[in-house]
Amino acid sequence: MSQDSQHGRWTVSSSDDDDEHLPPSGTKTSGPASLVAVTAPVEVKPEPIKPPVTSLIIGSEARQSAALNQSNPVKYETSPSFAGKRKKEVSDSAGWALSDSDEDDGDVKKKSVSNLPKQTPHSPNTKKPKVEKERPPSPHGRLYYIDEPEDFFESSIPCLNDTYRFYLNKVTGLDKKYNSGALHIRDILSPLFGTLKESVQFNYCFDIAWMVQQYPSEFRDRPVLIVHGDKREAKARLVQQAQPFPHVRFCQAKLDIAFGTHHTKMMLLWYEEGFRVIILTSNLIRADWYQKTQGMWMSPLFPRLPKGSSATAGESSTFFKRDLLEYLASYRAPELEEWIQRIKEHDLSEARVYLVGSTPGRYVGSDMERWGHLRLRKLLYDHTNPISGEEGWPVIGQFSSIGSMGLDKTKWLAGEFQRTLTTLGKSSIRPDPPVHLLYPSVEDVRMSLEGYPAGGSLPYSIQTAQKQLWLHSFFHRWKANSTGRSHAMPHIKTYMRASPDFTQLAWFLVTSANLSKAAWGALEKNNTQIMIRSYELGVLYVPSAFNMKTFPVDKNPFPVSSSSSGFPVPFDLPPTCYSSKDQPWIWNIPYSQAPDTHGNIWVPS
Repeated sequence: MSQDSQHGRWTVSSSDDDDEHLPPSGTKTSGPASLVAVTAPVEVKPEPIKPPVTSLIIGSEARQSAALNQSNPVKYETSPSFAGKRKKEVSDSAGWALSDSDEDDGDVKKKSVSNLPKQTPHSPNTKKPKVEKERPPSPHGRLYYIDEPEDFFESSIPCLNDTYRFYLNKVTGLDKKYNSGALHIRDILSPLFGTLKESVQFNYCFDIAWMVQQYPSEFRDRPVLIVHGDKREAKARLVQQAQPFPHVRFCQAKLDIAFGTHHTKMMLLWYEEGFRVIILTSNLIRADWYQKTQGMWMSPLFPRLPKGSSATAGESSTFFKRDLLEYLASYRAPELEEWIQRIKEHDLSEARVYLVGSTPGRYVGSDMERWGHLRLRKLLYDHTNPISGEEGWPVIGQFSSIGSMGLDKTKWLAGEFQRTLTTLGKSSIRPDPPVHLLYPSVEDVRMSLEGYPAGGSLPYSIQTAQKQLWLHSFFHRWKANSTGRSHAMPHIKTYMRASPDFTQLAWFLVTSANLSKAAWGALEKNNTQIMIRSYELGVLYVPSAFNMKTFPVDKNPFPVSSSSSGFPVPFDLPPTCYSSKDQPWIWNIPYSQAPDTHGNIWVPS
């Protein structure tokens, strides 16, 4: 069958096979655009490239092969650019777009590159544009970013919402008020928040040289441990990136189940003054920190415990310390032992969130509730309360990647995941409330700050989409006027339960976990076992930890107030349903009917 839209036609096969049978590594799958299936996740691997060519963030052999056949962006000849205040030239380098995908069960995934079409070659006599040496090249092409204004980075401690400690990343090109109370990585690592001694960076994608530059000069040679999931050639490339930086060491996360990824994004920061944890949604690459919507939880500064304190000292009411130590122990990594000991020596009692993690494995008995969506279900059962009329309280899920859900909603979405998200206390009632899933449409991506390249971080493949058309009826647009981020495509992942009028929340979760079985886990063996493929991490907010019955939604979260009781939901409520003309963004098919905000079209190779 075929689907028509204003952006062209794409063909949908009638196959109803699930994605259990995976193509071997390095083989290509068929479809409107061919992508290479790789079994090992590969992070950002920038190679030194002379200006003015953009550095290519390359991982797998398949991507290196694709790099040899790269195409350059082309202007849409018959239409003016929608770039507004942006420079009107087009970079002569490739538009490389990255994904942070964890598509389940072997759908074509892993940071695949997406190329924009070809541009008329430069004349040999044409002078190439000069690239500013002090500005790291962008993986999307150097002109896809608006330069930071002079006051983009904080010079004094900013006004932050200390109630929830949930912050969005700064976005270039927005009105200044929408970055007031938001944070950039340079802000997080700055001396404003502590005198750094050592740090650990857990993540999925890395650009080591760029990451090092984000540390302030006075901390730039302090020891950094990188926790990653790379294997074989990808690991070798990552290590090679760090050769100029002897203070950078590595810890490889064990990924023993096929198609799993190390998707957790966390910073551990050890200061002279104490210790801090950041749990976030951004990769450690430039493209994730400027024109995407991202989020984070930043802990308070945890002070050191007095010497001789008991082993249970410094625990919070949410058992955050215990759960963080358990999560770190799950890596079974000698490199993390000294950090486990450091955390034990600090007072984490001010943490007011619950940790929700996933670690790869098959779990039975009481261990089933330690990780994944059953961990979230257990927390909601124990720490929330039934609400009158809860059948009218919709569940909202918002994500940037989608795995295989099966032939219909009963297979996993409703059969497992929705049951978790609808848990409210110890109520025996199992209502069937509305489910709103937020995922950008083609039009959202086309009109975004980055244009079509933003879709490189939204890796929903045609191979997956064609098998689950039923899912699209749940989809809602990305609209974020309240935070000024409607045109900053989301890489953040959030889940929540809202009141019928969308003014209250029963709970809120920010996490690295997308909508996939790989991330959240899937029940096996007649529901006696749960299997999880990937590492994920997030924090759960429940009202009881804040002495509240529900969280009021802050309809105007910017500029930030340090004492606001309203929760700063990153997008507009209520969500906006897809219209009959809307299609979900699918990253490996062409969009050539209309140009994006840079006057380009999208034709994957």
